[in-house]
Amino acid sequence: MASDRQSLVSRRWLLGRGLAASAAAGLGAVNVAAAGGLRVGELAPRATLIDLDGKSWVTSELQGRVVILTFWATWCGPCREELPLLSAYSAAHESQGLVVLGFCLDEHDSLPAVRKVAASLHFPVGLLVNSEAAGYGRPWRIPVNFTIARDGRLVDDGWKDRQPTWTEDRLSRIVTPLLDRGA
Repeated sequence: MASDRQSLVSRRWLLGRGLAASAAAGLGAVNVAAAGGLRVGELAPRATLIDLDGKSWVTSELQGRVVILTFWATWCGPCREELPLLSAYSAAHESQGLVVLGFCLDEHDSLPAVRKVAASLHFPVGLLVNSEAAGYGRPWRIPVNFTIARDGRLVDDGWKDRQPTWTEDRLSRIVTPLLDRGA
């Protein structure tokens, strides 16, 4: 029994040292966020979308704008239902400082299908495999969305939403007030 307890303490110490080393190497935010460490009201983790045209969209460079990160796939029915609504909302509110970044979970071999969907959208789309959004965890259900306020703080954590799919009502409740506040 004592050796089991000592072994548990040793494993915890090693885990703690590993997390400390990761943090010292600048990886702490990624590990914490991937483990559910996203916190509404705190600075949102940095994400970079490389869109289908090769342009980089970096969330930390979009301060002053409201940013929605949406994670979707061509094979996801609820995603395909949500995308036209999100696209129309994006087009209607772009002049108010809204930026939507679409991270597609499809692989390179599905690029023609991704391009076909992206052609109908009014926001940049890129493959997640070419982009970087590790601070938001590994997408295990989609669609999942995150909203970042103008000051770079996370205001909506898609992992914690009971109904994560965008609806007109949900956009009006979460995003519209952020846009109405202006720059």
